[in-house]
Amino acid sequence: MAVLPIVEVPDARLRAVSQPVPVVDDSVRQLVSDMIETMYAAHGIGLAAIQVGVESRVLVIDLQEQEDEEGKPIRDPRAYINPEVLEVSEELSVYNEGCLSIPDQYAEVARPARCRVRWLDETGESHEKELEGLLATCMQHEIDHLNGVLFIDHISRLKRSMLLKKLDKQRKAA
Repeated sequence: MAVLPIVEVPDARLRAVSQPVPVVDDSVRQLVSDMIETMYAAHGIGLAAIQVGVESRVLVIDLQEQEDEEGKPIRDPRAYINPEVLEVSEELSVYNEGCLSIPDQYAEVARPARCRVRWLDETGESHEKELEGLLATCMQHEIDHLNGVLFIDHISRLKRSMLLKKLDKQRKAA
């Protein structure tokens, strides 16, 4: 396993539409493993392959919502290969979203509260499930990455401009 460098805005690769994975093989499983390690190293809950410079429809998620007896998050990473949203609810939910490719910047984004998703796992087995809550939001956020869309595309132009100026100022101060 390896921690990979994370692609950050304004890198044009983040706007690329990722390609479907033709076959789930050892190279895909290695990518998944590296992405999980990278996600944990960056203290994230989701990561799309394009965020590490790979234009493949692969993402990983671990919400780490449960804790052990010592208060440490229980890790339960999941890989989603060729994920696709089949349907979404009309009901929306709003989360304060952030992104490893737009470090330390957050904005409230409204997304469908539930979504039905189909994907392949690391063995190539197909799954379909209705997701809700933070998992539904995270899944939609990461699938957006696979389609060249960032969470800041879901907010007003003014808020986006302010957020990107804040990021630029933060980078200059570092």
